[in-house]
Amino acid sequence: MDRAKSLSLPRGGAPRGNGRLSFFVGFLKRPALVGSAVPSSRFLERRIVEASGVRSARSVVELGPGTGGTTRALLHALPREGRLLAIEINRDFAPPLAKLDDPRLRLFWGSAADIRRALAAAGLEAPEIVVSGIPFSTIPPETGRRILQEVWDCLAPGGRFVSYQLMSRVARLAPELLGPPRVRLEPRNLPPLRVFLWRKPA
Repeated sequence: MDRAKSLSLPRGGAPRGNGRLSFFVGFLKRPALVGSAVPSSRFLERRIVEASGVRSARSVVELGPGTGGTTRALLHALPREGRLLAIEINRDFAPPLAKLDDPRLRLFWGSAADIRRALAAAGLEAPEIVVSGIPFSTIPPETGRRILQEVWDCLAPGGRFVSYQLMSRVARLAPELLGPPRVRLEPRNLPPLRVFLWRKPA
């Protein structure tokens, strides 16, 4: 399944706890790609939703949805006419992601660097918001810079890029491209994470 697709299984998906084991197993197999042994808390999810402005968006991309906790939070806030494209490289997360049932959701298996191909496959325009859970501190710097370049090139003018991270490397990878971010700490997450926000000039 290498194309973007609509997911159509029982509405509401699995309870939150059902994805935790998949998340932990995914971390054990590929710690550099997952970055944490536990999924995002509801406190972090709320902060991401607030920072991204998803409640008024029409086109949103999520990089690294994992087991879908943040995906559910974004869908809950997304307008009825909005669309969410989730790009995931780790197929170990296929079972919990497949249990998300929402006609606004498209899922693409591949690298975040393929965001343009994913958007084309999903038939979506330039996103107003890109949310990233990719651990930029553990992937090769050149890969991180390429992802950031692709995200910035695809993002609509005036759009927002939100990245939640344990470390601050994402802000140092391409400062000449992104500029200075707004940073907020979510201490109620385990571990506490920073939420970085950039806005592309209109």
